[in-house]
Amino acid sequence: MSSRSLRTVLTPTRAFTAKPAQPSSCSTRHEPPTAVDKGGEQLACPVGAIANSLIFEADGAPLLIVASGGHRVDLKKAASHCGARKVRRATPEFVFQATGQEVGGVAPIGHPAPLRTLVDTALADHAQVWAGAGLPHTMFRTTFEELVALTGGEATAVGI
Repeated sequence: MSSRSLRTVLTPTRAFTAKPAQPSSCSTRHEPPTAVDKGGEQLACPVGAIANSLIFEADGAPLLIVASGGHRVDLKKAASHCGARKVRRATPEFVFQATGQEVGGVAPIGHPAPLRTLVDTALADHAQVWAGAGLPHTMFRTTFEELVALTGGEATAVGI
């Protein structure tokens, strides 16, 4: 196993042991979803209850937006909330550097250093939400409130 792969595996584990609040449960899927709709089918939950961990560049700094799978991120809203001139989707290399995790399996927690995080308030519409656990085949069930606490994030509306 390469050091990059090993780091990807260890990062989520560190996240779950380093935080006082613990996610409610973890799930390993048989195959990674090809779209959010597939993730919702596999987890038997509404698409809006999927918490997508998306990394953006906000004036060159990493910005994690945990968005509901029910809509896309409004980059102008995110930039306005953060006071950034420009927010854009990050490259896979930038994502790995900021999170230690590969695109497609980014978790909202377990990064090498804290990231400024926005948590989509649309996730509060669901009693439970599912977020990536650091690898493409893994998810964990939590609540909106717990997700905000785990990430140290700011609850804000980010959807289009």
